Formats: sequence, structure tokens, C-alpha cells
Amino acid sequence: MRVFFDAAEMQAKGTPPGELKKIIKDRYKTGYYNAPARAGISYMLSPVLRTYWNPEENDSVGTLNGPHVMYYAPDVSSEDIGAGKLAGMYPFVIMPGRHGYMIQFIGVTERAGVNKEYEEMLARLCKIKAVWCL
Repeated sequence: MRVFFDAAEMQAKGTPPGELKKIIKDRYKTGYYNAPARAGISYMLSPVLRTYWNPEENDSVGTLNGPHVMYYAPDVSSEDIGAGKLAGMYPFVIMPGRHGYMIQFIGVTERAGVNKEYEEMLARLCKIKAVWCL
């Protein structure tokens, strides 16, 4: 959680996105952020998620509604769980290493429900800025 709080604080202070990403990556490299002491799970469901697609490889960012479960998975790779480079509904590991976690997309019905419930808001966001379109 510390990294999320730090990122939000830096954003609120006006830190540019590229600089923020560099600071966070440097903090991971230097051990500023400690890995959790035990396993954890997080279920995420929201009308809009804007995130890096593959932060280890590039700065490509996308917008989606993707209900998923995240499992803390230290020192596990996508290859370890049989995912390799597959995406979509297959589980995969992001940020492999001490702070890695596995993502498993679920909830096609939930995603459709959220899209329907927030249809008007999502349309307004899309009109404001194209990158906010699902």
C-alpha cells in the first residue's frame, strides 16, 4: 500500500508522470519498499481503470474495466504458472520479483453490469478525452 500512498501524494503535489514512475522504480530497486510479510488477495471492480499494460517492458497505458483478483506472488513469473506471454482471461504475473503479483481476470457478467450502471459517466469521460474511452 505504501507505494500507492506515495504515488497519490506525489501526484497531488504535481509530480509529472514520467518523474513519478522513475522515482517509484528507483525506490523498488533500492529496497525502499519492503515486500509484504505474508500472502494477500485483492478483488478489484471499478468502472474505469487506467494503468500500464506491461510496466516491465514499456510505458504503454490503457483504459479498461477489468474485474480481477490479484494474488501477492513474490518471485513467481508468468512462465512459472504456465501463462508465458498469454493475456486475456489467463492468469499472469506483473512486476515479477519480490513485489510481484498474479492477476486473474474474472467477472464478465460483473464487467457488463458496471458498464451498464456507469454508461452515462463512461460516455462523458470518453467525450472529454479519447484515452479515457474503454
